[in-house]
Amino acid sequence: GAIGYLVGEEHKGLACMFTMMNNARLEVGMQGVAISERAYQRALAFARERVQGIARGHTQRSAIIHHPDVRRMLMQMRAISEAGRAVAYYASAQTDLAHHAASAEDRAAHQRRVDLIIPIVKGWCTEMAQEATYLGVQVHGGMGFIEETGAAQYMRDARILTIYEGTTGIQALDLLGRKVLMTQGESLRSFTKVVHKFCASQADNKAVTEFISPLARLNREWGDLTMRIGMKAMQNREEVGAASVDYLMYSGYITMAYLWARMAVTAQEKLDAGAGDQRFYQAKLKTARFYFERILPRTKTLEATIDSGADNLLSMDIAEFSN
Repeated sequence: GAIGYLVGEEHKGLACMFTMMNNARLEVGMQGVAISERAYQRALAFARERVQGIARGHTQRSAIIHHPDVRRMLMQMRAISEAGRAVAYYASAQTDLAHHAASAEDRAAHQRRVDLIIPIVKGWCTEMAQEATYLGVQVHGGMGFIEETGAAQYMRDARILTIYEGTTGIQALDLLGRKVLMTQGESLRSFTKVVHKFCASQADNKAVTEFISPLARLNREWGDLTMRIGMKAMQNREEVGAASVDYLMYSGYITMAYLWARMAVTAQEKLDAGAGDQRFYQAKLKTARFYFERILPRTKTLEATIDSGADNLLSMDIAEFSN
């Protein structure tokens, strides 16, 4: 018969598995980032060369990148991929610090942030890869379904990312159920304190108020919303499952806002100092502004759907689904 070997400590296999799964989920999230970026690059190249219509202010037929709706799609793709890259790097850095920070207390604090951020990296980055690759096809128009462009291949390749190493629903339950509510909110507080300290450090920086003020408000609302879910869950455990995916996406949008705000602060500092590639830093600021004004408001809708509770999901009898 087969011979089995004990790897690690007896009865500690599940804990070992989650260590492995954290790494795997980070890597899948990175796949979402990579394919979002590649879809953006392909769409950008096409938009620069595809001529269609006459854009406002032009006298001859124009490349489609001059049209506002194409700009909208490209900016969404850009903001998604750059935010995803930032959160994946942040999670990787926190993982390193969880192993190598100077004190046991610091290592534990960084591990709490890893625990919170990993399901966001996996869930948010792969869900948003669906959006980015979909938009990549849309930028191409009918050409998006022609295999020689490659745009449709990105969309097909991205589809599996929300499924393996745990579906988005599983990531969401892990985030809200295990990482937040089962720790009485400790992992969330560990991160929101970081965001709060950052916002406080930039409170007098007028150049970035447009980013810091909404971030500080949402950081407070994140905790309030979590408490409301927890109170409902004490009466009905199904409230956790009903809220979880919306909560993951809501948490993702706020996490990306924090990272975009950090990028905006650095970009503004570089611009003020006249350092480096000024166009690069201008583009960072403009992309951050697009994210805050066009993408971050999605949190309002998600808050409303979360607050609507579980009844609208569970009131229908199973037999009624076939009617």
